[in-house]
Amino acid sequence: MLAFIWAEDIQHHIGYRGKLPWHLPADLAHFKRMTLHHPIIMGRRTFESFPGLLPQRHHYLLTHDQKHDQQYAQNPQMTVVHSKQALGKLLQDDSQLFFIIGGASLFAAFAEQVDLLYVTKIAANFSGDVKMPPIPGKFELVWAKRGKMDSQNHYPYQFKLYRRQTEQSE
Repeated sequence: MLAFIWAEDIQHHIGYRGKLPWHLPADLAHFKRMTLHHPIIMGRRTFESFPGLLPQRHHYLLTHDQKHDQQYAQNPQMTVVHSKQALGKLLQDDSQLFFIIGGASLFAAFAEQVDLLYVTKIAANFSGDVKMPPIPGKFELVWAKRGKMDSQNHYPYQFKLYRRQTEQSE
């Protein structure tokens, strides 16, 4: 099963200059809770924005850049793939929930195949240079939870989960 997980502002911005446009610790904790013990899939720029490999998650890196092949060849926590087709073969394993975590081109490439959408909606406007691409199809809201604003989380936000509607569920 394939899921997307991301946070966006009211303009659908998801990135700015290779980083998140906001600081929202509750969203980072939510990301960790949802993805822990699940494989995560990302593009090169998303991967390079991290401080390193995230614990207790297998990383799939989709990139045309060959430099990561040798660097991670002996690392059991990382698999480097070089095409959407190669990644698609890995996703045929229905026994696992795979999370695509970014960037925008990877979200767009798998928008027709995604089953679940985990989105943090931040009710604020930020400078951004990357927007979440549209996702075709019908999705139903499974749950929503309003986040708490506090001294660390300065913006109103809400966690939402959507499931793709199939013809049987309509």
